[in-house]
This record gives sequence, structure tokens and C-alpha cells, in this order.
Amino acid sequence: MKLIQIIKIAFKNIISNKLRFILTMLGLVIGISSVIALVGIGNGSSSEVKTQVQALGTDILTIAITSTENSLSYEKLEEIKELSNIKEVTPFKNISATVNRGSTTVTRASIIGTNASYLEVTNTKLETGRTISVIDIENKSKVCILGKDIATSLFRLADPLGQSIKLNGDNYVVIGVLEEQGSSMGNDIDSNILIPITTAKYLGSDTSINNLYTKVEDENRIQRTISSLENYVRTTLQISSDEYSVTSQDSMLNAVDSIDNTLSLLLGGIASISLVVGGIGVMNVMLVSVTERTKEIGIRKALGAKRSDILFQFLIEALVISILGGILGIICGILARKYSNQNRIYL
Repeated sequence: MKLIQIIKIAFKNIISNKLRFILTMLGLVIGISSVIALVGIGNGSSSEVKTQVQALGTDILTIAITSTENSLSYEKLEEIKELSNIKEVTPFKNISATVNRGSTTVTRASIIGTNASYLEVTNTKLETGRTISVIDIENKSKVCILGKDIATSLFRLADPLGQSIKLNGDNYVVIGVLEEQGSSMGNDIDSNILIPITTAKYLGSDTSINNLYTKVEDENRIQRTISSLENYVRTTLQISSDEYSVTSQDSMLNAVDSIDNTLSLLLGGIASISLVVGGIGVMNVMLVSVTERTKEIGIRKALGAKRSDILFQFLIEALVISILGGILGIICGILARKYSNQNRIYL
């Protein structure tokens, strides 16, 4: 039989059994699109985290002390600032409190106790007003800076500056509003409320410090600075190495890369199961097709068709199903990936 004739017969058989071949193709479409979409979503998630890490700045070091017994006092920050290559230091302490103004209560607010250097170190900008001052820290002033979403929820279109909000029933004067910035490292900056860290005691929290950011002067000396900070925490503060960590943005990015590779392999492996199932479905349908067409095969052999011609015909049918399923799967996978990126659907 001629090649063109074999291909025509293969297509004729596919068209005459549309439903069967559509359902067979569906398995391949789901498998291929799943691989592309899931791996794409995983990569998008990794890129989003990397962007948030880099947004904080590559010249930032994070010190975290896990031991509550060895917390830092506010006075110790000046000692850290005197270390080599340290430009600025700012603490950050998460505090729980009820936030309201009149009859309006905000439940999603994240209250952070910090100092005057927080905005500079974290590259956060004010839309209006001023930052927390040294005097606010010394006087334990009841003042606050609002994230954009919090300011909108509590004041609507009114100007928040100079107005008061209540934190656990106490009045706090609004001295500034942050620019709209979105989320960074799992923290929704627009839902933050910044207060002086020394004022935390009024909200039922102590003023001890377990977490702080340090901004370095020279990024090229960042590893040496990490060693200097670790030595200070270990020797001067007498904190054991398993009760603290000093991390840079580079180390966080490396960790993200490692997680991303593992996640991509995991998602690819899971999605590949669908692809294998789709391939098995094609083999199963072709096997059933051969069984059902035993008489047709016998008649063609009697009319002179060779074994290779008949085999080639079935291979053409399987190939057409696989190619069409592959093309549709790629298209669906790309569309799903594009949709997830546009709508920020990440793992």
C-alpha cells in the first residue's frame, strides 16, 4: 500500500470513531498541560519570592534570636551599630492589639514595634507625614504610622495626619502614612502599623528585641560582617549558636533556588503521572481498536496488504492522536500558566 493511502485510511478510521479518539486525546491534553502549568506555577512562585527578597535590598542582614531568655535590650543596638561595616540597625517586634476608630475595627492589621531607622533600612517610603523619631522612642510616645490599606479602612477619604486611632483602647496619634507597596516576604506592608518599640509595653508586650535588620555600608564585605555579628552575639551576648541566626539576602536567595528546584521536580513528577496515564490510554485504545478490527485486518491481508502496511496504519493513527493531544496540551498549559501569572496564583 502507498504511504498516502495508508494515511488516508488512518484518518478515516479516526473520524469514524470521533468520541473514542477525543476521550483518548483528552488524557494526553490533561497530562501535558498539567506538566507545563504546574511547573510554570512553581517557577512563578519562586520568582515572586525572589523579587520580594531582592526588594528588601542585598545590603540587609537579618538577626533572629530564638531564645526568649537572651533577648536584646534597646541599648544594645548602639553597640551593634558600632561594629565594622554596619551603617544602620533597626529592630522589629510583632505586637497583637485591637485596632479601631469609632465604630470601624480592622482585624488584618499587623502592628510592628520599631525605631526611627526602620523606613530607611527596609526601603519603605512615606506618602505623607514623618517617621518615628528618637524623641518618640525616648518618651515612649503613643504615635503610629499607618499602611495605606489601614489608613483607607479607618479614614476613608479623610486626612489621617494628626487624627487618633485606638490600639487596645488607647489613643495613638497618626504621624504618617506609608506609600502603597503590596506584600514583601509574606508581610503585607499596606496593612502594617508602625509604633515606637518602647511603646510596646502599653500594649501588653515587653520591649525586648529578638529580631532586627542591619544595613551594611559595603556589600562586598558582607560575609566578613556576618562573621563579626555572629562573633558579637556569641561572645558578648553569650548566646549559643543554636539560639540565633544571621542571614543575608544572598543566603535567602540560595535557599529559594534550592526549594524551587525541589518544588519543580516534585510538581513535574506529579504532573508526569497524568502524562503516563494518558499514554497508557492511547495504547489501550489502539489495542482495543486492533481487537475490534480483526475482520478488517483479515480482509486486507487477503487482498494483498502486508503486515508492515497494517502495522504502519495503526502507528499513524496513534501518532495523529499523540500529536493532536500534544499540541492541545501545550496550548492549554501555556494558557493556564499565563492566567496564573496574570492573577498571581502561586504555591
